[in-house]
Amino acid sequence: MQFSIKRILPHILVIIGFVALSIAYFSPVLEGKQIFQSDIMQYIGMSKQQNDFRAATGEETYWTNGAFAGMPTYQLGAKYPHNYIKKLDLTLRFLPRPADYLFLYLLGFYVLLLVLKVDFKLAAIGALAFGFSTYLIIILGVGHNSKAHAIAYMPLVLSGIILTFRKRYVVGFLLTAIAMGLELVANHFQMTYYLMFLIIILGIAYLVDAFHKKQLPHFFKSVGILVLAVILSIALNATNILATKEYVKESTRGKSELTINPDGSPKEVTSGLDKDYITQFSYGFAETFNLFIPRFMGGGNGEDIGKDTATYDAFRRLGATTSQAAQEVKRAPMYWGNQPIVEAPAYVGAVILFLFVFALFLVKGRLKWWLVGGTIFSLLLSYGKNLEFLTNFFIDYVPLYNKFRAVTSIQVILELCIPVLAVFGLVRLFNNFEKEEEKLKALKYATAITGGVALLFLLLKSTLFDFVGVNDGFYRQSYGQAFVDALKEDRKTLFTNDTLRTFVLVLLSAGVIYLFLKDKLKQQWVIVAMGVLILFDLVGVDRRYVNNDDFVSAIQVNKPFEANAVDKEILKDNTHFRVYDLVSGPSKPSYFHNSLNGYNAAELKRYRELFDFHISKNNINVLNMLNTKYIIFENEGNIVPYVNKEANGNAWFVKTLKEVPNANEEISLLDSLDNKNVAIFTKPTSETANFKSKNYKVDSTATISVLDYKPNYLKYQSKNKNEGFAVFSEIYYGNGWKTFIDGKETIHTRVNYVLRGMEIPAGNHTIEFKFDPEVVKTGSTIALASSILLGVLLVLGLFHEFKINTKESA
Repeated sequence: MQFSIKRILPHILVIIGFVALSIAYFSPVLEGKQIFQSDIMQYIGMSKQQNDFRAATGEETYWTNGAFAGMPTYQLGAKYPHNYIKKLDLTLRFLPRPADYLFLYLLGFYVLLLVLKVDFKLAAIGALAFGFSTYLIIILGVGHNSKAHAIAYMPLVLSGIILTFRKRYVVGFLLTAIAMGLELVANHFQMTYYLMFLIIILGIAYLVDAFHKKQLPHFFKSVGILVLAVILSIALNATNILATKEYVKESTRGKSELTINPDGSPKEVTSGLDKDYITQFSYGFAETFNLFIPRFMGGGNGEDIGKDTATYDAFRRLGATTSQAAQEVKRAPMYWGNQPIVEAPAYVGAVILFLFVFALFLVKGRLKWWLVGGTIFSLLLSYGKNLEFLTNFFIDYVPLYNKFRAVTSIQVILELCIPVLAVFGLVRLFNNFEKEEEKLKALKYATAITGGVALLFLLLKSTLFDFVGVNDGFYRQSYGQAFVDALKEDRKTLFTNDTLRTFVLVLLSAGVIYLFLKDKLKQQWVIVAMGVLILFDLVGVDRRYVNNDDFVSAIQVNKPFEANAVDKEILKDNTHFRVYDLVSGPSKPSYFHNSLNGYNAAELKRYRELFDFHISKNNINVLNMLNTKYIIFENEGNIVPYVNKEANGNAWFVKTLKEVPNANEEISLLDSLDNKNVAIFTKPTSETANFKSKNYKVDSTATISVLDYKPNYLKYQSKNKNEGFAVFSEIYYGNGWKTFIDGKETIHTRVNYVLRGMEIPAGNHTIEFKFDPEVVKTGSTIALASSILLGVLLVLGLFHEFKINTKESA
């Protein structure tokens, strides 16, 4: 027992250190403050209705009417029954946000290096290099929490896989199943998809090694075990995965039926996102050096450069007061790359990249090649449209690649691989198997390459670069050439300062290793020195972009929007309607009203198309059919509401139901369609094949009114002497909405491109819509069964490991 405690005590101390560092970096959480994250502010607006419903009823709604005129909540933080793997995730994230994600970064990477048999002290240093990698901190600053969440579990997944390939079949299976289950809980399938690429590269390395060592049976046995582990992890997350799979076909990630653009021109038909949209954020070749020199390309679109700058002086010459100029230079446009928006550079670290290059000359075998392979692979794909032949190949031929945007995000793979190999450079430095001459040679090459690159840029910066940004034409037109010259001067200054900073850090790192090789510095002091250099390097850059200034009172985060006079006036209206806000941000309207606005990367495809074709052009005909009663706009500096008395209401009977041949015609006709009297449709499914073009008699006594209106339940009363066809101003979604007339289930169809329509018999009837998705029931059943299975396997596995350890110690 004493021996066991002695073994685990260092790890306990390291974990406590990780907790302390996570809290220290985000220290305002100790005062009850929360980080202000722009994306989370938008999410709060989007999810307000479902959260209010949950708080009021204790039930979960899987549909919201608050955004985009209505959509499922699957991508808005829906909570599912029997999601026990999520409970484990919440247990691991016990620290206040965002310290919890930083802690997960550190812990997961530490475990990976321990599995790779790295000494705990070096493993801790590696964890610091990964956890404080600038991109990983920046995404916490802007609120890409699900992305950070998924990245944090990547090292744990790799740990389980490596253990399995090392013939630790039981532990490897259990760790892979749990870690992959946690990875999927994060619900950022783009990051998980990129992890799959790294796993494939790792698998190829193990396959080649197994072939050379004649161990192919072991390799395929390991693969089989890992496949079972992944299947179990998927089952643990069955509800979310099945719901997402179902929804993605109807979202902007799915295939469109349209073959025309809003202007009528032919549209490229794809099964996923458009290539231009996928590659909008493509890494420039020169931007590669951002990984090594933080503000190589100026940093971000809004850098705080201070008063002692040419840009500040330029603002003053343009007539700005000292306070106005000081405010402007807090968000100075220093970035001069070709991406539309860059919050900050994806800086890996000068010290870590120096050690990475050092490791290239010392580390050999399988480990080196899968890490180098992963690094090069992710870098090449991050170039996007700048390396068009490769990107187009992946978009056109690699399954699912065209479902994801922002190709630069794949650099998370190199941000994981580089620190691992860098740490192994130190491992090889300290072992006795490598000759001192080899270590000195590696040091010489690493210093010459990394230091030489930095020195070259310092000496030739004016020759190699013009420091001109893509938006400089706009600044020239708005502020004059002198202002652009000031920007270029400050960009050059930032470039020089950070390049010099990198050069010095390389020399210091090389000096520490040199002193060790010359027996002037002991190993433990090398580890301490490297840890200090890595923290100084990375945290120094991180704090430029995410620091205490980003924290505000908790109430500002939890209640980010304040109702203005117009909102308050609209809230007095107790009827059911929608609001179109042309003034506020994308999700503020959803916080207070049932809105046409919204903020989500995967909204319903047909609604987005309707928005692009008609709503964005303020087509009143389309706004009427969506029951848009209030339109908020700005008039002479004042925010005012337009009361649209022509809105069609919640439901209405039409005189004609007309079939049109295709989606192109259906969406185009909405521009001039008399939608109060005519509804149009195409036959979307065999289920609605019985609907056909037909005329109906509608007199002045025919009415259909709302009796109950909840996100997941709608109840109407219809009165009509004749058989009629009713159009409901609700978004059609065929997967989950069930329809009843007088308690008897019936069917409805999609009309007017996005709305629901239903034939109703003559007489008085009660009509109900219930959102009761089968996918949630099926997924929850699978999740419960798989959770029980994992629990049993975990107990058996721990017992098995206990028996083995007992035998080994006997």
